Amino acid sequence: MPAPVLTPPNAAVAAKAAAYQGAPATKGHYRAVYQLDSSDPKLINQTLHNIKNALEDPRLKGKLELELVVFSGGTTVFKKNQPYEADVLALQQAGVLLAQCQNTMKAYKLTPADMLPYIAYVPSGNGELIIRQADGWVLVHP
Repeated sequence: MPAPVLTPPNAAVAAKAAAYQGAPATKGHYRAVYQLDSSDPKLINQTLHNIKNALEDPRLKGKLELELVVFSGGTTVFKKNQPYEADVLALQQAGVLLAQCQNTMKAYKLTPADMLPYIAYVPSGNGELIIRQADGWVLVHP
C-alpha cells in the first residue's frame, strides 16, 4: 500500500508552536494531588518522576502545593526497605505531603512500624482524592 500524500503543515500554527514555551503560570498558587495505586515499578517510577518534574518547573517555583495519595498496590512505595525510599524522602524534603490510605493498611495487615516514619495517613485514598478534587486540586494519575 503506498504511503499517503501529506499536505504541508499550517505555517501560521507552526510559527506559533515554534515560539510557544508553555502556558504562563499567572496564578499565585497551584495545587495538585497525585494518585498511586499500582505496585508496577514502571508506574511508581513514572509517578515519582512526574512529581519531581512539577517541582522543578520554573513557572511553578514557589507556587506549588503537592500531595501524593497512595493506596492499594502503590503502598509498596511508602514501606520501609524498598528501592524508592531516597526518591520519596526527596519529595518529602521538597514539601510534598505523602498520604497513605488506612483502608489499604488494614487490608494488607500493615502497621505504621512497617512504613516510612514521615508519611501521613488518611481514612481512604479515594476519599482523599474526592475531597481534594472538590476543593479545586488538580488530579494527576500517571
